[in-house]
Amino acid sequence: MEFVRENNSSLHYNHKYQWLRNCRQTGGTLVSTVLSVENRRVLNVHLWISFVMDHPSLASLKLKIKSRIRQLRLGAIRRFQGFGADELIHFLHRLGVEPGQVVMVHGSWEGFEGFDGTPKDLIGILQRVVGEQGTLLMPTLPFSGLARDWVEGGQVFDVRRTPSRMGMVTELFRRSPGVIRSVHPTHPVAAWGRLAREITRDHHRCLTPCGAGSPYARMLEYGGQNLLLGVDIRALTFFHAVEEIIRPLLPFDPFTRETWNLQSRDADGTCWPTTTHLFNPEWSRRRDLRLIVPDLIARGYYHEEKLHRLKAILLGCREFLETLEQLAKAGKTCYHQELLP
Repeated sequence: MEFVRENNSSLHYNHKYQWLRNCRQTGGTLVSTVLSVENRRVLNVHLWISFVMDHPSLASLKLKIKSRIRQLRLGAIRRFQGFGADELIHFLHRLGVEPGQVVMVHGSWEGFEGFDGTPKDLIGILQRVVGEQGTLLMPTLPFSGLARDWVEGGQVFDVRRTPSRMGMVTELFRRSPGVIRSVHPTHPVAAWGRLAREITRDHHRCLTPCGAGSPYARMLEYGGQNLLLGVDIRALTFFHAVEEIIRPLLPFDPFTRETWNLQSRDADGTCWPTTTHLFNPEWSRRRDLRLIVPDLIARGYYHEEKLHRLKAILLGCREFLETLEQLAKAGKTCYHQELLP
């Protein structure tokens, strides 16, 4: 296989190997990653792997090959872009996370490919950064799609048994010692630290999942921070608390007209009723929080840093609310304008 490195440092192969452009995503991603960190011999091995994966007669090898690909890719990342606990702690402090703060974390473990620890180690680091006088929170929603689809399935939320669908780290966190999970059928929050019980209490009584009285809205009372790790601003569940506050300023109602009567089971086995509005799926699909990032940056409220491959964003709750209120009064929303009526 003949590859020619041009002046722009990109690799091109001759027409005989044009089929590589159509190699499967796993193989293609691997090749693009390994190019920058491995030599020609290793590159040729991975191109051969891509060829093997595209031949049905060798299907029995695919699982082993994919596993090997993941191992090689992860090994390359950790060798050249790895970091440990001390470096991560320093990074979070530099970003603006301090002891005593109330911090809600949204994250993806995939963003921690360079981290030499485990998800459990990550949880311990986050707890250490906010300290015993601080409070660490994570959304632990029991669904990965729309709330309406979840409730129409007829499930009863159980604070102990219903798993979080917000990623492996959130599921491990909610099971960790000293963590309290709010009782709510669609948007429960797991919390650890000094204010955990206060912030999570009576969530089932709220008229909307993230509105007044919810853990999300209470973050405003305590000057909370939103920490996004390995995800962008679209993952920000706290937005829904702001959405309810600015609701009168919006040209539409982001909530459903109808209400749902739902049940949740607490840690003692007691069932609690919740009567709630949900988010209107029509408007949820049109929302794009990336539209307001330039405004947050202009106000100095959007703090973003990178630790090798890991991207982190820190957003203050009060500053976020202030920005969206001002934008709403000016007729600007975080919904695509061409989709508005």
